[in-house]
Amino acid sequence: MKPIDEKEEERHRAKMAKRKAVQDAEVAGKSVAEKGLLIVNTGPGKGKTTAAFGLALRMLGYGRRVGVVQFVKGAWHTGEKDAFASFGDQVVWHTMGEGFTWETQDLKRDIAAAQAAWAKALELICDPTISLVVLDELNIALRYDYLDLDEVIGALQSRRPDLHVVVTGRNAKPALVEAADLVTEMGAVKHHFAAGVKAQKGIEF
Repeated sequence: MKPIDEKEEERHRAKMAKRKAVQDAEVAGKSVAEKGLLIVNTGPGKGKTTAAFGLALRMLGYGRRVGVVQFVKGAWHTGEKDAFASFGDQVVWHTMGEGFTWETQDLKRDIAAAQAAWAKALELICDPTISLVVLDELNIALRYDYLDLDEVIGALQSRRPDLHVVVTGRNAKPALVEAADLVTEMGAVKHHFAAGVKAQKGIEF
C-alpha cells in the first residue's frame, strides 16, 4: 500500500464526516419504527430464493419463526431444506410444487398445485407465531395466471402489520411490484449454465 500523507488523511476524514452527517440526518428523518414489509425478489438473474433464505436465516437468528411455501420447486432435493430442518419447529416448510410447468405439461394439475400452495400460504400468513413468510416462486404461479392476482395482492396487503413476506420468482407482475415495500431485480450478467456447466450441488440446489 502506498504511503498516506497527513493532508490526504485529513481530506478523507473530512469527506467521511460529511457523508456520516448526511447518513445520520437521513436515518433521523425516518418516523416508522417497525413495519412488516412486503419484499419482492425478481429478475432474470440467479439469487432470488437464496436472498430470501438469507433473510429467513437472519430472522431465525433473533429466535423468530419462519414459514416457507415453495410453489414450483418440488421435483428435486435441496440443501437449504435440510439445513432449515435443523431448526426444528422454528421453521414451517411446505414444498407444494411439482416442478416447472414445462415438466408437468398438465395445466389443470399445475393450477391445482398452485391453489393448494396458496391455501397453505394463507395459513402461514394468519399464524401469529410466524414473523417471516417466504413465498418461493409465487411470481411464476402469478405469471401463468394459476392464481387470481387481485386476490393474492389483497391478502398480502391485509396481513397483520408486523408480518414480513418475501415473494420470489422471475417476471413479477407490475401490480405486485407497486404493492411491495422493497423490490430487488436480480440481473443476469454471466452464468456458468450458458458455458455448458450443469447445476452445481450446494449452489443451485
